[in-house]
Amino acid sequence: MDGSKWICIKRTKTKSLSSIPLLPVAEEILDRYKDHPEVKDGKYVLPVLSNQKSNAFLKEIAALCDITKPLTTHLARHTFATTITLTNCVPIESVSKMLGHKDLRTTQHYVKIVDRKISDDMQTLREKLEAKTKNENKSKEN
Repeated sequence: MDGSKWICIKRTKTKSLSSIPLLPVAEEILDRYKDHPEVKDGKYVLPVLSNQKSNAFLKEIAALCDITKPLTTHLARHTFATTITLTNCVPIESVSKMLGHKDLRTTQHYVKIVDRKISDDMQTLREKLEAKTKNENKSKEN
């Protein structure tokens, strides 16, 4: 659609189509695996692990990095929704679609709006209001 690469999949749980534009770091990861047999035959875009195996590897990574929070694929999905998208001003409707939710209310329950996002939004509003006040004051002076 826009010249960039997208992953388009049918979600297992909801049977809904989910389309996700790839960020550059995701494209780099996909490129690393382009010669893997499961990828070369066109069946997958990455070698597929079970959720259980992925979580076991994440647990090992956490231990090596002294991370005490349990890392899971579900936590990765939640982090994508909050820290990566919502905190960076991606609208909740877009996040909902990328997560494959059929109902926006599901995303609203699933995705907590982080305090940092609220703080950033209010700072942007403060700056806009200050600029508006300055412009109004300049207009009054002239």
